[in-house]
Amino acid sequence: MNLTARLLAVLGLAAGLAPAPSALAASHREAPLIANDPTADITDVYFFRSWQNPNNVVMIMNVVPGQEPSSGPNYFSFGDDVLYSFRFDTNGDGRAEDLVYEVRFSTQVRGGLTALKLPVAFAAVPPITALDGPGSDGLILRQSYTVTEVKGGVRRQLGTAPMFAVPSNVGPRTMPDYEALAAKGVFPLANGGKVFAGQRDETFYIDLGGTFDTVNLRRTPPVLTPSEDANDAANPFGTDHFSGFNVNTIAIELPISQITNDPNAVIGMYAATARQKFKVYNSATRPTDSGPWVQVARLGNPLVNEVIIGTASKDLWNATLPSQEAQFLDFYRTSRLGTVLNLVYGLGGTPLEIPTANRADLVNVLLKYPTQPQTGLCDAASPCSELLRLNVGVAPTAPANQKRLTVLAGDNAGWPNGRRPNDDVTDVALRVVAGKLIGTQAGNLALGDGVNFNQAAPGTGKTANGISLGFPYLPTPHAGRDRRHIDCNEGSVASPATPAGNPCN
Repeated sequence: MNLTARLLAVLGLAAGLAPAPSALAASHREAPLIANDPTADITDVYFFRSWQNPNNVVMIMNVVPGQEPSSGPNYFSFGDDVLYSFRFDTNGDGRAEDLVYEVRFSTQVRGGLTALKLPVAFAAVPPITALDGPGSDGLILRQSYTVTEVKGGVRRQLGTAPMFAVPSNVGPRTMPDYEALAAKGVFPLANGGKVFAGQRDETFYIDLGGTFDTVNLRRTPPVLTPSEDANDAANPFGTDHFSGFNVNTIAIELPISQITNDPNAVIGMYAATARQKFKVYNSATRPTDSGPWVQVARLGNPLVNEVIIGTASKDLWNATLPSQEAQFLDFYRTSRLGTVLNLVYGLGGTPLEIPTANRADLVNVLLKYPTQPQTGLCDAASPCSELLRLNVGVAPTAPANQKRLTVLAGDNAGWPNGRRPNDDVTDVALRVVAGKLIGTQAGNLALGDGVNFNQAAPGTGKTANGISLGFPYLPTPHAGRDRRHIDCNEGSVASPATPAGNPCN
């Protein structure tokens, strides 16, 4: 069975490698306006069947990119003025409005320590061991939140008790057992699900600096050897520039039955952030917001906006619904990334030249359901919609058996069948852009950035290569006092004693 046929079998759709051209990063600071709005900037979206509870699905949205763990005194919060939402297409029409989960935050200055007028958001007076009640006095700034289900025009509050966001991990004096504190931030929902909101380790891994220096990766051409490609616990030549950084996470786990009654359904989903249309400033208080909600960022498949959409259209793309993707069709049909790879790495000429024009395969992969005509075009008979799609009939893969190359390595439970936190979307997408789906020789190259796993993930409850075993499925965040980043000469193992083996060249 060829790769395209296998993908169709896995997902039931020609979107099998949906994120193909968006390959080279998660959606961090990808558009001019959102780069200046971190609380609304969606960095990554994950959607997968739980390997801890296989009858459940998990959706995760990360925001506030590039958190330097030591950046006090206020650290990192969600936006009280941002509407965070997960939006689902459950009937395959491309319109993700069948089911919506909305999350809203509210920040409170609270506790007896406010009388001391301390210049910090969190203080070990006494140490913070709880989110509410005894042990929470040091949470001078505390965020609570609500989760609202919107289905069939009916709104339902899902919280069964007050819910609080887990604060940034500032250090062991202030928060002596951060993992225990974070565990108290998992709250039950009225529909049988659970939710977590708080800081986690930045799970996405990539040679970010090399990528955006016009794909200046650290091997020419950037091709992994067979042994390197098979090792999901070593970074052979790239530098994980996200090591040591944190993000803010909203994670919701629900019974599959809350989304669909079809055990083999293919569900489309994207995450969005929105702001109210008007903001009024005055000198005495915080700004006030009013008016209708306006979408300011969206994300389904990783990095469509970052790598596919032209710079002048990026802000418009963020404000546009996935079902309105037809206006951006040219960006999909003409692979600008393929053009860059050809020029930078001298892949011109037969048979190694990456095809760049008339890439109907990328349109079908990214924007179509399987029941639609695979024309590579968007029209009334075959509309386009950019969504992250999950076949809930595919069983999850246990953490120890997960493959970073997902379907390419025979692991059908990973991206583009949804997306898990440790899927190597960079390497998979590079190969699809190079023509893997259409059988080009360039597509058979083991292209990659040389970063194969999330390096130096802290905490317990994870595999050796950083896959978290249980909810919220992202590792413990780095502590502010003890934060560190993996530098070029530290090799691929997260230890200061590791000899030089991964230089920045």
